[in-house]
Amino acid sequence: MVGLRERKKEKTRVAILDAALDLFIEQGYESTTVEQIAGAAEISPRTFFRYFTSKDHLVLWFHDHGEEIMLETLTSRPPDEPPFTTLMHALRAVLSDMEDSTPEESVRFLKLRRILDENPHLIGQSVARGAQTEERLAEMVAARREADAGTDPLSHLIVAFALSTLRVGFECPGHDGTLPEITSRMAETIELAEQSFQPGWDLRLPAR
Repeated sequence: MVGLRERKKEKTRVAILDAALDLFIEQGYESTTVEQIAGAAEISPRTFFRYFTSKDHLVLWFHDHGEEIMLETLTSRPPDEPPFTTLMHALRAVLSDMEDSTPEESVRFLKLRRILDENPHLIGQSVARGAQTEERLAEMVAARREADAGTDPLSHLIVAFALSTLRVGFECPGHDGTLPEITSRMAETIELAEQSFQPGWDLRLPAR
């Protein structure tokens, strides 16, 4: 059960996020300051930095959330499960979290997408944050394979294939960008990825 303190912290985090997203859309990302966000959320700038390291971190918060879901899923899966299968379960956990979004969470997600679309320089930061997730996942996959992540290319390739599936689904080419469209496309690309590889391709023993 989530305690009162944790609920209050989450409520503050969401209030900061919502205030920031509205300001970014109303007056532009570059024109919005941390001080303005704090004022709109009725907190001090010092409190803001307890939750987010910067306004860039705030915009990319969904990376933190998605990474947490994937890492937790990898930890919970059977150790002898093929690593690509394990990662597909991790992607489905992210998909399930999105499908369970409240109306407020769906609106928040679409606002974030709009802000990223309108500020191309944030895309580079999003890619860099995604690379950090990829590295952490590769380390976990390598550990499951009893390999050294620094010298085992297959662990990195398994993760790269899995996350490319997520990217294709997330971008939803040809669709209107609503959350149901995004989750539907993600489910479709996960199934396509699972059908595209021969069983056992990810089970080669690491070099010794």
